Amino acid sequence: MLRTPFHQYHVDRGGKMVDFAGWELPIMYRSIHEEHHQVRTAGAMFDVSHMGRLKISGRHVRRFLERVLTRRVSDMKELTCRYSLICNAKGGVVDDVIVYRFADYWMLVVNASNRAKVIDHLNASIGDMVLKIEDQTQSTAMVALQGPKVMEYISGLSKEVPTLARYAFCIKNYLIVKLAISRTGYTGEDGIEIILPSATASMALKLLVREKPDAGEGGSWVSKPAGLGARDTLRMEAGMPLYGHELNDDIDPLSAGLKFAVSLDKHTFENSERFIGQDALELIAKEGPKRKLVGLKLDGRRTARQGMGVLVKDQTVGAVTSGCLSPTLDYPIAMAYLEADKSEVGGAVAVDLGGSKVDAQIVPLPFYKRAK
Repeated sequence: MLRTPFHQYHVDRGGKMVDFAGWELPIMYRSIHEEHHQVRTAGAMFDVSHMGRLKISGRHVRRFLERVLTRRVSDMKELTCRYSLICNAKGGVVDDVIVYRFADYWMLVVNASNRAKVIDHLNASIGDMVLKIEDQTQSTAMVALQGPKVMEYISGLSKEVPTLARYAFCIKNYLIVKLAISRTGYTGEDGIEIILPSATASMALKLLVREKPDAGEGGSWVSKPAGLGARDTLRMEAGMPLYGHELNDDIDPLSAGLKFAVSLDKHTFENSERFIGQDALELIAKEGPKRKLVGLKLDGRRTARQGMGVLVKDQTVGAVTSGCLSPTLDYPIAMAYLEADKSEVGGAVAVDLGGSKVDAQIVPLPFYKRAK
C-alpha cells in the first residue's frame, strides 16, 4: 500500500489504519461519532493526500479541459476552484473533480480510486492538442481543516485565508514551504484544503497544527485529527456524492442531481467545444432522468446499506447507495436512486434490510446545512 507523508503522524496518535484505494489511511483515531461531532462543533484535520492531483499545462489546455469536463471552465479567474465532472460517451461519470486555475497551469483533484482511470481517459482525449499531464499525487500532499472554528484558528497563521471567498484559493509561503490554500471541503462545514510539497509536508504540519492538551469533544482544538469514517458520515449528512456509491460509469450527473455542474450550452462560448458525453446528457435532459437521487429518513435505529432495495407497496423502485445513523440528527439517513415518478419529497417507502423491512420517508437533500 502507498503511504502519505503523514503516516507516522497517524500511527503516533493511535490511528486505526486501513487500506483505502491502495493507500494506508486512518479510518478513525478515537471513534467516528466523536470525530464527527468535533468537526460539526469546532473542527478537525483530515489527511486527504490520497486524492489524485494532476497538473495540466500547455498551449491547448483550456480547449482540452472544455472537451473533457462537463462544466465550463474557460471563464474561471486565476486562483479559483470549480466542481465539475468527467463523463464518458454514454454520459456516465468517469469521476467528479475539483478544478484549480493557477496562473500558468491548471490542476484536477480526482478521487484516489479513479486516478489511473482518469489519467488514461485524459490521455485518450488529447487528440492533436499540445499539452502536458503530470501526475503530482506522490510529489505533493494534501490536508483539510474543516469545521466552524477553522477560520478563527487559521487567522492566527494568516489574515488573508479567512477572507477567501468559497471556492477561491491563495498561494502562501511559510519559510521554505509553498502552500496552495483553498476554501473548499467535503464535510458540509466551512474550512480549507491545503496542497503542499511532500518533501516539506511534515515540517508544514508542525506550523499548521498547534499541539496542545485535548480540549474534549466540541472543544476549540481544531487541529485534532479525524479519520475516513467521520469524513464519510459528514459528507452523507451534507448530501455529497461519493464515487462508487452515488456516482459511477453508468450513472449520469443529471440523475445524481448535479445539473449545476453540467454546462450543456458551453460550446456556444468562445474557446469552448462540445464535451465528451454531451450528446447523451442532452437527450437525458430533454426526456428527463429515469431515476433520481433522493434522501431517506428511516424509522427506528437500524442503518441501510448500499444495495438494499427500496420498496413502494412491496414493489422494488430503487436501491440505497449510502446510509448511516446520523451523528448530528440522531436518526438513520440514506441516499438512494428511485424511479423518477416515485421520487417525490414526502413520499412513503420501505427499505429492505435483509430479512425485515423498515418504513422511510423521502426527504430533501442535503440532510444537514451549516448555519450561515
